[in-house]
Amino acid sequence: QEQLVESGGGLVQAGGSLRLSCIASGTIFSGNSMAWYRQAPGKQRELVAAITGGGSAHYPDSVKGRFTISRDNGKNTLYLQMDSLKPEDTAVYYCNAYYIKYDWGQGTQVTVSS
Repeated sequence: QEQLVESGGGLVQAGGSLRLSCIASGTIFSGNSMAWYRQAPGKQRELVAAITGGGSAHYPDSVKGRFTISRDNGKNTLYLQMDSLKPEDTAVYYCNAYYIKYDWGQGTQVTVSS
C-alpha cells in the first residue's frame, strides 16, 4: 500500500560514484516533495537532498556539488546520483517524503572506502 524501496547502494572507493533509486507508492509520491536521508552508525538521520514536485532541488553544504537528486513522476521513482564519494558519505541511505514522513523503508547501504 504505502511502501518505499531503496536500491543501488554498494561498496565503492573514494572518488567513485553510485546511483541510488527509490520506488515509492503513488500515495507517497504524488503531490509530495521527496528527499533522501542517510544515517551513519552512532549518528542521527540527516537530510542529504530534497526535491519539490516541480523539480527544484536543495542540498546541504556537505553534499552540494557532488550529489544530484531527480525524480520520475511517471514511474514514482526518486534517484540520487552520488559522485566524488568520500568515506564520510558511508551510511544507510533512505528515501521519504519531505513534509510528511511515511514508514521508513529498509534503506540501502553505501560504503566508501579509502
